[in-house]
This record gives sequence, C-alpha cells and structure tokens, in this order.
Amino acid sequence: MGGEAAVAVGQALARLGDERQVLVVTHLPQVAAFADAQVQVVKEDAGDRVVAQAAKLTEADRVVELSRMLAGDADSAAARKHAKELLAAGKRRKAG
Repeated sequence: MGGEAAVAVGQALARLGDERQVLVVTHLPQVAAFADAQVQVVKEDAGDRVVAQAAKLTEADRVVELSRMLAGDADSAAARKHAKELLAAGKRRKAG
C-alpha cells in the first residue's frame, strides 16, 4: 500500500474510532499517525523462548517510532520532520 492510500486508511480508521473502539496492528506510519494512542511491541529472544513487551508511547516517543518506521533510522532528521508532519495531520483531523 502506498503512502496516499495509507493516509486514507488512517483517516478512515480514525473516523471509525470516533464511534467505536479500534485496535490496529500496522507497520505503516501513515496509519499509526492517526491513532489516539500508540503502543510499541518489542520482541526479545530469551534463550528458549521469545518474550514480547508492549508499552504505550509518549508523544515524543511516537515521533521517534514513526521516524524509525519511515526511514529505518530513528535519528534521521528528515524522518523526524516527516513524523511530526504526520502526527500534526492526525491531530488536525481530530480537531476538524
């Protein structure tokens, strides 16, 4: 799915979330940016098993995570700028 389609899906899910509880698992930052809350799931190899941990992200952490999702590099200045733009678009939709 391309960026424009992903934004449309994110917007549609956000509208649905106005009336219902929606839980989405996605690797698309354009979809994640429209969420009211974002949870990061991290899996770690613990010897003979895999352990998964989930944590709700702060707004600052969301920028870092969306940057990583966009560019594969959480420290990319361009990705951070784009992540902030995506989050702002999500907030505008909620305010509008």
